[in-house]
Amino acid sequence: MSFSGSVKEELLGCIDNARHCRIAEVAAILAFEGEIVRLSSEEIDLRVSSENESLVRKYFTLLQKTFTMKNSVSIDNRITKKNNRFVVELEEPETAVKILQAVKLLGNDRTPQLSDALVNQMVVQRNCCRRAFIRGAFLCAGSISDPEKFYHFEIVCGSKAKAVQLMELMQSFEVDAKIVQRKKYYVVYVKEGAQIVELLGIMGAGVSLMNLENVRILKDMRNTVNRKVNCETANINKTVNAAVKQVEDILYIQDTAGLHSLPESLEETALLRLEYPQASLKELGALLSTPVGKSGINHRLRKICSIANELRGVKEEQV
Repeated sequence: MSFSGSVKEELLGCIDNARHCRIAEVAAILAFEGEIVRLSSEEIDLRVSSENESLVRKYFTLLQKTFTMKNSVSIDNRITKKNNRFVVELEEPETAVKILQAVKLLGNDRTPQLSDALVNQMVVQRNCCRRAFIRGAFLCAGSISDPEKFYHFEIVCGSKAKAVQLMELMQSFEVDAKIVQRKKYYVVYVKEGAQIVELLGIMGAGVSLMNLENVRILKDMRNTVNRKVNCETANINKTVNAAVKQVEDILYIQDTAGLHSLPESLEETALLRLEYPQASLKELGALLSTPVGKSGINHRLRKICSIANELRGVKEEQV
């Protein structure tokens, strides 16, 4: 199972104790997967259809725990499959009216509350209700990438107005959600690992949160090790290149003016560098008859380099 699938599986089993939170999650499912069908001038049928049968089952469970269902027919006898989508119909007009009034899609006088918004703000006034709504929205239209590859959380909305409202709900928890248009849809997304961890906590996916945190820790450790290795490799390359240049300068002096032309301290340093081309500055300084520190040996080698450059300049002028 994919990481996104395991997150949804965990969230499908999450049922809030508070009635207002269950109503908020029902509102999310209706916003993404619901359809209001008028059977007559006064009767309404409320349908929810999804490719995910487990989501339809959770929706019905939320209704059973939140509203008084007149018909005791089991959910198995209510679900039908049409065009690879699972459909559940209430077939109880009075219950449908109560549900739509609870999610503020119908007024008390049964008049439709038309709006471009994803949800009525009264339904998501509380933090806990916003958490439940985001959970329902993710179950319907969300996905998370495999954190081993990259970090990406998204929920697809049908209009810009709906995407903006969902983004604002996420941002109310200080999550840096953004919107991008993808063909005719608007996608609310988050790309930062720590922010996605925060969202998993908001939705109530504690196990998935810990799994993602473990992945993040391992990736951070790998990145830290890689940075250190790259840094050490760069330092080694720098040291080797410097040593090669020093040897070249010493050999040039040896072939032109001769090492005996150097001051005694520089001659000793030059001979040691030829004998120990791979030695570090610290090691080279310790090998001198009168040991010097890293800065001292570095100063001598710079002086040798300067002398070699002067000799090269003289030779070029003579040519």
